[in-house]
Amino acid sequence: MSFTLARFIFHFAGISSRAAGTTGSCGSLLSTSGRRKFTATPIPLATKSSEELLVVVGGGAAGVFGAIRAKTLAPNLNVLVIEKGKPLSKILAEHYPRGHKELRGSFFNTHSTADTLSWFSDHGVELKIEDDGRVFPVSNSSSSIIDCLMSQAMKIGVSLQTGKVVTTASASSLGKFLLKIEKRTIDYVEYVEADYLLIASGSSPQGYRLVAQLNHSIVDPVPSLFTFKIEDPKLAELAGVTFPKVKAKLKLENVRRNIPQLTQVGPMLVTHWGLSGPVVLRLSAWGARDLFSLGYEGILIVDFTPDLNMEDVKSILSQHKLQFVKQKVLNSCPSEFGLVKRFWKYILNRESLVEDMLWASISNNSLNSVASLLKHCSFRVTGKGQFKDEFVTAGGIPLSEISLNTMESKIHSHLYFAGEVLNVDGITGGYNFQNAWSGGYIAGTSIGELARVTDLEERVL
Repeated sequence: MSFTLARFIFHFAGISSRAAGTTGSCGSLLSTSGRRKFTATPIPLATKSSEELLVVVGGGAAGVFGAIRAKTLAPNLNVLVIEKGKPLSKILAEHYPRGHKELRGSFFNTHSTADTLSWFSDHGVELKIEDDGRVFPVSNSSSSIIDCLMSQAMKIGVSLQTGKVVTTASASSLGKFLLKIEKRTIDYVEYVEADYLLIASGSSPQGYRLVAQLNHSIVDPVPSLFTFKIEDPKLAELAGVTFPKVKAKLKLENVRRNIPQLTQVGPMLVTHWGLSGPVVLRLSAWGARDLFSLGYEGILIVDFTPDLNMEDVKSILSQHKLQFVKQKVLNSCPSEFGLVKRFWKYILNRESLVEDMLWASISNNSLNSVASLLKHCSFRVTGKGQFKDEFVTAGGIPLSEISLNTMESKIHSHLYFAGEVLNVDGITGGYNFQNAWSGGYIAGTSIGELARVTDLEERVL
């Protein structure tokens, strides 16, 4: 069975902050008390060991996956992951609004979706494939993924230190990286000299500051993957109504160029503040920068019957009128449209049709107006989701400043990047996680292979 990138997703809702417990396969990680535990034995930051040190800034998917890969290839490499908060707390090429051209090459050829699936399967996570091609743990729990990664990290000796932040970074004349590490909750400052540095800090402002200190540029980050705020009290009353398939087009003022991706097809959801669902999230990703510059205002045009053309819709309405002449319009919606009664009422109200009128009383002009509204229903977007629910940003390090086949900086040797810190963001559907898995794997492979060669050379000497 083949797995395409377009069909890969791990569903990571309700992420547990608890990490893994006992060693062994990644599939059995419960302690006798039933609570997952993870206790890392930290390596001293000011280590005197002749062994090389990799510091990973960020304990997300890209950072932890990269750390595991590097340590696996180079067992004698000291690997230290520094994370301010909870590790793995985000666990949820035309599908990348930023980076799709660059990612066509060696990036996903080096570590593809199939490789990611194989890795988790080989490490004890049983997976299942849904009818739409998305991949989930059989447990339906994000903790299966988190437990697996944390258990493997502990098993091979990756050190994870949380509650700490790398606040400054500089490259020395000897090719080392001088890092200042602080713990904000107490008066704690320590310095470490790293042989390799992997920055996988996501969209953290602190991570961007480190990037700037190391002479890399930053494309200003803006929110991506967010819901649309719609000022329509009648629509708000429909919160919870879902549409399995709509065709939605986003029209933005002063955006004259043709952007095919600003038309999307997929499921949509009505929320208390507007519209959400995969089709809206994809539109928000492709329009992220233009929406930001326009103050998140635009027009969303939705086709609620995408599999029917206009003439088909008109014909269905006319036939329904003839068949149900004595029924009230509100109580009898054509089944071909697949609309719930609440939304059918919304459509009738927008056309100012009296709910208790009979089908026999509806004029042909009114039928044509209903058909037009079903095919071209416009909503004014007045903002993004009020709860700041975006979980991805567009922006970061330009891909032109790194080598995608190694994830190494073109400015400093032994400096690597992976994940959302780069100017890569995907649409909803698992693409951002695959970017993290692939980028972390490639960076970890590059570091591990270099460290292994160095270790062998030192042993020979």
